[in-house]
Amino acid sequence: MENQQKNSSLKAIIAVLAVLLVGALVYIFKMTSDTEVVKTELTSSMTEKESVMKDLQELKTTYDAAIAENTSMSDELIQERDKVVNLMDELNRSKGDVSKYRKQASSLQSKMNTLIAENDELKKQNGVLTVQRDSTVTVLGESKKYNEVLVGQNEELSKTVEKASKLTILNTKTSAYKMRSSGKQIETDKASRADVLKVSFTIAENQVAKSGDKTYYVQVIDSKNNVLGDKKTETFGENTLTYSFTTKVKYENKTVNVSEDLPGKDFAKGSYFINIFDNDQLVSKTSFTLR
Repeated sequence: MENQQKNSSLKAIIAVLAVLLVGALVYIFKMTSDTEVVKTELTSSMTEKESVMKDLQELKTTYDAAIAENTSMSDELIQERDKVVNLMDELNRSKGDVSKYRKQASSLQSKMNTLIAENDELKKQNGVLTVQRDSTVTVLGESKKYNEVLVGQNEELSKTVEKASKLTILNTKTSAYKMRSSGKQIETDKASRADVLKVSFTIAENQVAKSGDKTYYVQVIDSKNNVLGDKKTETFGENTLTYSFTTKVKYENKTVNVSEDLPGKDFAKGSYFINIFDNDQLVSKTSFTLR
């Protein structure tokens, strides 16, 4: 009787262990299956990601080639190429489902096909226009060459006349003077004694030049880079000139000597620079030093 009870207990234990073993095997099998499914999904996801990335890279390469042709559509092509690059960056950082990137890539592909077709058509039109232009240039070539010869001769003649008619400024010089109470001027090279700067120059004779009143702008710059005198500003087109004073001369095609005084006080020691302008053109310059 006791032996029968022991056998029954043993059988019960074995049955429980068998159930546990079967359960463990079922659990292991399920875990293994789940792992394989996950691996399959990951592998599939990676393959899909690589496929989309490859398509985007091909899009970028196509855009780069079209942009390099430098047509009038280059700006629009660059904008679309940049969209492709941005999507590549997003895809590269993504993890998991890439279906939305596939849709965006497909949309970009369609857009690219349209733009490339338009770009190709534009190149064809440009080619036709180039042929027509070359044909026209060939027809008009000889006439153009003849006209260019005449224009060149006229330009050379005009330049010769213009050059000959320009007035020449000579003997430009400047000196400092001390004013006596009597009105007499005593030349000095000391800054502390100077009361006035005398600027003089000569306009050379020129029978070709146009006679009449001439205005020259005189610019006196001291050793501290200050413009002395009136410090007025004149505008000539896009250029401006700050000058010390102007001098008007009645020119009658003969030599004219011009002399103007620039009063002042507390003149600085050092080098002074004097520039004479005909409008905004520098026609003469000189310098001197006060000690």
